[in-house]
Amino acid sequence: MGFVSHQNSIATGGSKPRQSARERAYEMIGAAILAGTFAEGEFLDEAVLAREVGTSRTPVREALHRLQAERFVDLVPRRGAQVRVVTATEMRQIYQARFVIEANAIGKICDRRLGAPPEAPELIEALETAGRNQDWNEFAQLDQRFHSCIVQHQGNAVLAQMYDSLRPRQVRLAVRTITQGPERFPTIEREHRELEAALNAHDASLSTRILNVHLQEVPELVRAFSE
Repeated sequence: MGFVSHQNSIATGGSKPRQSARERAYEMIGAAILAGTFAEGEFLDEAVLAREVGTSRTPVREALHRLQAERFVDLVPRRGAQVRVVTATEMRQIYQARFVIEANAIGKICDRRLGAPPEAPELIEALETAGRNQDWNEFAQLDQRFHSCIVQHQGNAVLAQMYDSLRPRQVRLAVRTITQGPERFPTIEREHRELEAALNAHDASLSTRILNVHLQEVPELVRAFSE
């Protein structure tokens, strides 16, 4: 079976206007990697990808270069594109980078008594629906949007852009971690609501503690990423 059915937007999971062949290839290959259709460490055949996407090899090659920049694949000389293996070290570093940026945003939001972002309740509801349906790709997309809206809410466009540059890796990591440990979904659900409530209470200390717990390492997942 091919990967044509995995056509959700990597960015939002929503429908989009008619795309170029390069955009279509990027969306479809990236979504297939997120869905696990292409396993970590697997080499991708450009000719097969082109046939699946319904285009020539040039748009596929361009899409693979973009996916390399976003750290979905590695381009190996004379061997082609290989799906990147997410390591425990990379997982740890992504969480650390997220905490630095998000904690800074939380401090500014609470200092200015802005409360939680206005879109937070709707995103949390959608997250919970995706989790109950075990649609982990959609769940990961919405999780990234929830945390991104917190960073954006502080009003620093540069920090928001820096945070969103992590999006592809953050989404892929979220898919992998929730797939490895779906039993954590109720905990994640509770922590999102606790973080929203703490922001609305303008409590920076509590909000930061919740975020720290939310992003802490889970030993079972670290072991899974190390294998």
